[in-house]
Amino acid sequence: MATGTNKAGTATAEQMTTKAQLSEHARAEIDELLTHFPADQKKSALLGALNIVQHENNGYLSDELMVAVADYLELAKIEVYEVASFYSMYELKPVARNNVAICTNISCMLMGSQTIVDHVENKLGIKIGESTADGRIYLKKEEECLAACAGGPMMQVNHVYYENLTPEKVDAILDSLE
Repeated sequence: MATGTNKAGTATAEQMTTKAQLSEHARAEIDELLTHFPADQKKSALLGALNIVQHENNGYLSDELMVAVADYLELAKIEVYEVASFYSMYELKPVARNNVAICTNISCMLMGSQTIVDHVENKLGIKIGESTADGRIYLKKEEECLAACAGGPMMQVNHVYYENLTPEKVDAILDSLE
């Protein structure tokens, strides 16, 4: 077994060992997800399971929790790691309490998303991909599309969509976050 970490600073799938356990609540929610899929297709519940576990773990997936999900769904560790490292909705390192993602895809860009990005970076004193020093807000790396094209510019804050943004609306939203 290799030692060390990958470029993201997380262990490779081969290095991950089970140390964390899924909470009773997470197991119950994953079990409910599994009822929507054939019994031999547990991998179909993987995205939802990772969402549940990430939410319970202050917004990120630790290597140990990914192994616990793999074990629970009877999947190879690498299958879970591939999914978690591919999708932008998953964080593999600790982030701030509030996750802010501003859509920068073409529709939102044409409606002024760059103005919103610039405003948020200036207001918070951070760049995309960084967290505020107080651990209050994480400004997620560029988000290609959040599927709310008619409401651009838009952002997602802790899984809640905010559309037709102006700098004033953004200030009110950000100022309300604890």
